[in-house]
Amino acid sequence: MLDIFSRLGIGTWVTSAVIIVLAIVLPYVADLFTILQLTIFIVMAILALSLAITWGLAGILCFGQAAFFGLGAYTYAIAVINFGESTFAVLLSIFVPAVFALVLGWFMFMGRLSELYVGVITLCVSLTLFNFINSTSSPWYRIGKAPINGFNGMSAVPTLNVPFDPDAILSPSAIYVLAMMSLLAVYLLCKLLAASPWGRVISATRQNEVRAELLGYNTSRIKLAVFVLGSAVAGYAGCLFTNWNAFVSPNVFSLAMSAQIIIWMIVGGRETFVGPILGAVALQYLSTILGDSSVNANLILGAIMMLFVVFVPRGLVPTVGAISARLISKPDDHSRSLSTKVEGSR
Repeated sequence: MLDIFSRLGIGTWVTSAVIIVLAIVLPYVADLFTILQLTIFIVMAILALSLAITWGLAGILCFGQAAFFGLGAYTYAIAVINFGESTFAVLLSIFVPAVFALVLGWFMFMGRLSELYVGVITLCVSLTLFNFINSTSSPWYRIGKAPINGFNGMSAVPTLNVPFDPDAILSPSAIYVLAMMSLLAVYLLCKLLAASPWGRVISATRQNEVRAELLGYNTSRIKLAVFVLGSAVAGYAGCLFTNWNAFVSPNVFSLAMSAQIIIWMIVGGRETFVGPILGAVALQYLSTILGDSSVNANLILGAIMMLFVVFVPRGLVPTVGAISARLISKPDDHSRSLSTKVEGSR
């Protein structure tokens, strides 16, 4: 375990320290509107990390990550209305998407489907859920005391409370701190997973699945486990999203939501875990600004994605890191070449 922590690097601890400082300081210096906006940015960053586990770490391009995000959001809303408090509702918002991913992934990965078919199937599942939830506006569509309400969405959803104390409702600032600590936990989970021996096996499976199988690893089960883990994180992000505005609608399953997650990864860079966080926060902030104007935000996001695919295919963070490393190494290379020439002259 100590060996794993030693491989995390200074950047991991700097990022963790920044998240902790922002979580502690901002509730005291920012107004309520800013806290609410930052909370949704952080929730989307957690959602981006869920795809970073599935796609960035394991190479499984899931076009329908919004399906698990929406399942977590709706599971929390339905459960908290029926239970009257949020403790078990939060756990179910993680458990239900994970079980759904386990069943879906079993057929996909044990059936040896190619990456293209995995992407198409997950996208179709997301759109199927979107159409199904949209058609549940009839009063007959309810689970216990919770009406699903179809395209109208579920409003006035009870927000998070202190575990097993339904009267102690968390304030917006407390939910912001919880979201930041959740982001930190998921980020460290990703880094520890990538640095662990199992993470090396996942990386080997991503790079050359046939070679990993020849070494004796069951790559189908490895991909299934990573797929379930990423889906569980997406479900938890959906739970936090429902708490952000006490409302959830079928749009959480929409094609636009699925596309946005992919764009965050492409812009930030799926080779890192910081990249998806920065991509999600930056593009969500841009969407917020564009939402106040007459410009179509989805059109701008699509244009940004095309520009990055063509000119910055690795994403922002890996590209900046590569350029910085090249600039830093140039003086050393120059001095090394000079010393070589001096030695040669001798």
